[in-house]
Amino acid sequence: MKPRTGLLTAALILATSSVSAEVYRNVDAYGNVTYSDEPTEGAEAIDVKPVTTVTLPKPQNVRETDKLREEVKREGSVYESVSFIYPQNNQAFHSGGGEVRFEVSSSPSLQSGHKYEVTLDGQPIGQSTSGTVAVSNVNRGTHDARVHIVDENGVQVKTGSAISFTVHRPSVAN
Repeated sequence: MKPRTGLLTAALILATSSVSAEVYRNVDAYGNVTYSDEPTEGAEAIDVKPVTTVTLPKPQNVRETDKLREEVKREGSVYESVSFIYPQNNQAFHSGGGEVRFEVSSSPSLQSGHKYEVTLDGQPIGQSTSGTVAVSNVNRGTHDARVHIVDENGVQVKTGSAISFTVHRPSVAN
């Protein structure tokens, strides 16, 4: 093969590979939808959005885990305790709309920039600096709740004991 022909072939391959591949959508007589990279009779070309990618930070830009743990330990050691005032552990109560008003406190009280965060069944449901978090439409049944103190970055610095409580609500049938 002549060098000139080889270069021309390589240039054509590069030019065709840089063109984005088309995707075709076809619906057959039975309503089955198929996708292909080859056009067929009756198929329509569709635009495919680019794939979302996430670039992770370089290791040297990430804070070291041990330093972060020490900082959290230092911030959390300021607090002797954080706990629920209401509801109490193993309490059961009626709530027609599933409203639950969580009341929490800590000793000493919150430092500037810190908040109380309440989780219900492992999911965060609200934050407050006043010590009250109100939630509506809590499903009937028994739930687990926990209170945390979080700093201005949302990092949990102190965690209280978990409580369980039961919400009685009328059923749809009643």
